[in-house]
Amino acid sequence: LAPPHPHLVRLVARCANVEGVGEITVRQLVRQALRMRPDRIVVGEVRGAEVVDLLAALNTGHDGGAGTVHANNPGEVPARLEALGALGSLDRDALHSQLAAAFQVLLHVARDRAGRRRLNEIAVLRQAAGRVGAVTVWHADRGLTDEVTGFRVLLESRKPT
Repeated sequence: LAPPHPHLVRLVARCANVEGVGEITVRQLVRQALRMRPDRIVVGEVRGAEVVDLLAALNTGHDGGAGTVHANNPGEVPARLEALGALGSLDRDALHSQLAAAFQVLLHVARDRAGRRRLNEIAVLRQAAGRVGAVTVWHADRGLTDEVTGFRVLLESRKPT
């Protein structure tokens, strides 16, 4: 990501050196980023326990944020985050509660036949019976779904006044 903004700070994780020292984890970087009082926070890829810190960051009153996670489709994202949350000792109920408050939209990117990454699906998150699920509102092959009304409401709510 390279947003053209004058007040952008990039923090990069690194592995330990050959002596086994100097490691900086994504989890540490998320915590440090919060100390900088950001308007937005973006985590390039969530692969482990740092999902706990990302969810905490997105639920502390910031204007917005984003993160990426590997999943086969938007419907599998909640289960994937459950697995990652377990690595950070976040129980299932707490994860779904924080997930519902932190994220509104999932964008699924897939490679096309030529190997290029393309937006494949847009889903909104809905909470029912304490669990968050993804509902597709647009798919590259099928277009808009009957659930698009919820997405339109979300877009309207985000318009500047």
